[in-house]
Order: sequence, then C-alpha cells, then structure tokens
Amino acid sequence: MEKREFSPWQWQDGRSYVQAVEVKNVQATLYCAGQAAVHADGTSSNADMKTQLLLAIDNLEKVISTAGYEAKNIVRLNVYTTSEEELFANFPILQEWVAKHGIKQATTVFQVKSLFETLTVELEATVVK
Repeated sequence: MEKREFSPWQWQDGRSYVQAVEVKNVQATLYCAGQAAVHADGTSSNADMKTQLLLAIDNLEKVISTAGYEAKNIVRLNVYTTSEEELFANFPILQEWVAKHGIKQATTVFQVKSLFETLTVELEATVVK
C-alpha cells in the first residue's frame, strides 16, 4: 500500500489532521460504523464527554484490531458530537491518540442535535491495508 497526505497549508497540523489522503495499491478497506461510548453489554454511557470520548476511542480500536487492521492506517475519521464546546475542551485526548498511532487522516467534525440515547460523541473511521 502507498499512502500520501496532502495539506497545502500548515494550520491544520495543530489540529491533528491533514487535508487529503491518497492511497494506492490497497489490499483492503475497512469502513467502520460510528463507535461511541457503548459498553460491552450494549448499554449507552451517560458519563461526561471526556469519559465518553475515551470509551469511543477504545471501542474504535477494538473494532479495527478485531478486523485485523491497525489504527495507524486510518485515512478518514469523522467525529460527531452533540457539543463542539465540550468536545474541543477534551480534544487533546483525541490528538494524543492520533499522535500515539501516527495517524494522518482527513477529518470532519459535525455537531449534531442528538446521538443515540445518552451519547455525546461518535467516531466513524475508514481504515486501509
């Protein structure tokens, strides 16, 4: 697999994403459903944004690794939240996770009116190998 990132500016670097990702000679692509703070028994978390973000990241990692992929190969990450203010107050958590895995992904953040039940953040990824 060949992967190249494109960013004609530098301002996005401080926000931990790139403007575009090109992949060639991909063996396979994994399209992950949105992963949120849902516990293993299927119950939705009613915790604060920080706790929900940490659990959503754990759940996304579990899906990716269970499928035989690696987080470092995420090329697209959509973030849905019911509160951009709360999300961005906890954004260093997401940035540290991205840096830890060396992820270079195109990202879009969406503020939505609501998510399922008590959920406040959801992560949707596309991963290649």
